[in-house]
Amino acid sequence: MCNLYSMTTAQDAIRQIFEGITDNTGNLAALPGIYPDTMAPVVRNGPDGPELTMMRWGMPSPRSRISASGRDPGLTNIRNTASGHWRRWLGVENRCVVPMTSFCEPGKLPDWKKGNVWFALDESRPLAFFAGIWTQWTSIRKVKEGKTTDELYGFLTTDANAVVKPHHPRAMPVILTSRDEVQTWLTAPTAEALALQRPLPDDALTIVAYGARQDEGSTLLHK
Repeated sequence: MCNLYSMTTAQDAIRQIFEGITDNTGNLAALPGIYPDTMAPVVRNGPDGPELTMMRWGMPSPRSRISASGRDPGLTNIRNTASGHWRRWLGVENRCVVPMTSFCEPGKLPDWKKGNVWFALDESRPLAFFAGIWTQWTSIRKVKEGKTTDELYGFLTTDANAVVKPHHPRAMPVILTSRDEVQTWLTAPTAEALALQRPLPDDALTIVAYGARQDEGSTLLHK
């Protein structure tokens, strides 16, 4: 599971991808290490067009995974989109894209020890997006907070490609690398959008760092 990623591109690069976007994030700083249950930028469909806003990472868990105390730390990754738990959020109104410049999987380092392996489209860390879903939800994320109502997000995973598989054989995030893919995910009928739940081609991804707890660097989204 991808439980760590970075988003270090300038926020204007995100705004340039979406015509008429409303930016609710203020002065968005670089985020070289984004962990579960933290706030991060997400682009969703708003009533007046696309919106860039901050959400909390981790979608609501199925009831079977909520602890006896009622605490639900959330699920960061979504694989089984046929599940009734996830189907309710697959419509256009709950789809989003999550800006990223690299992502991390626990894997094998060059010395064969285990550690963080960082992947990006290339060494310059171009802007790309995870295919995500979001919802507003009331739950106990942390016992000390009690019940809170949050806008939550997570993103889809799929089979690992040949670059990720040696390090994390089970899965990789669903990554969108063009404007057309982003728009398809945000606006297309569900069946058409879900066709994007596939691995990136092997030559579209590379390892950019080992061992680090965060990653930096980016440019613009590929044409």
